[in-house]
Amino acid sequence: MKLKLPAGTFRAYLFDCDGTIADSMPLHYIAWKTALAEWNCEFDEDLFYSWGGKPVDEIISTLNRLNGLNMPVETVGHRKESLYFDLLPQLKAIPEVLEHIEAEHGRIPFAVVSGGRRNSVVRSLTALHLLDKFDTIVGAEDYTRSKPAPDAFLLAASRLGVAPENCLVFEDTDLGLQAATAAGMASVRVPMPLERDGE
Repeated sequence: MKLKLPAGTFRAYLFDCDGTIADSMPLHYIAWKTALAEWNCEFDEDLFYSWGGKPVDEIISTLNRLNGLNMPVETVGHRKESLYFDLLPQLKAIPEVLEHIEAEHGRIPFAVVSGGRRNSVVRSLTALHLLDKFDTIVGAEDYTRSKPAPDAFLLAASRLGVAPENCLVFEDTDLGLQAATAAGMASVRVPMPLERDGE
């Protein structure tokens, strides 16, 4: 399966991390299920994927509201991240995206724009031996309005010194694609694991 890029010449590539560069969504789901089970909280897999791109704290707060729970957001968030880090040796890159990283690295600047915390992104990219390919990382700590707001992508473009209309965004989630559009950027959709398995 090849990713079909939109027509045009782009001066920067902006990548989401989880589910886009790193095939990490299945591992994140295992970590979420384990962490939330300790608080008797269910997390449906379809809901998990539909919330792709939401920051960890936002997910826990929303689950608290939906389920009438009072899970400590920071504690559960740290527990989930540490369970995910334990699974990192199993992490693989998504080949269709890796191909574009390798083809364009050194020719144009790259940024990672994630709903995840910076340390999670750095750990994932380090496990994949890709950290040195990126000029900047925008993590959940760097902005207040998360995807589908355009803030994270606009911040990445300004750090790279490239106008939004000259950036191409690689994203796997609807929230991320909406954020790219809101930022005035072209985007390419990376299929979810279930879609890729069907190839």
